[in-house]
Amino acid sequence: MQVSVAHHPPNTAVLVLRGSLDIDTAPALKANLGRLVERPSPRVVVDVSGLDFCDSMGVGVLVTAHGRAMERGGWVRLAAPSGFLRRLFDTLGLSDYLPMFPDVEKAIKTD
Repeated sequence: MQVSVAHHPPNTAVLVLRGSLDIDTAPALKANLGRLVERPSPRVVVDVSGLDFCDSMGVGVLVTAHGRAMERGGWVRLAAPSGFLRRLFDTLGLSDYLPMFPDVEKAIKTD
């Protein structure tokens, strides 16, 4: 999995994921998200449009990061999830917990 981070106003980080998010790559995502959600009022958009696959470890990292961000007055949002990822979150009952948006721009602008 490839991970890149870009910062956008207002105080929002965009984390772009490419490849597979699974048991082998989840620790790298956890480290990257961990640094971002430790800031005061973290705002993090995770662009998942380039994910080929996501397993339960990946879902756990995303959900945990969102919870930690909310504790600090912020959020984590998913942008451009595939049909598979959207159905996975629906099946797990997480769609209402972790907000999903059609693209990065809408995820950043929605308040």
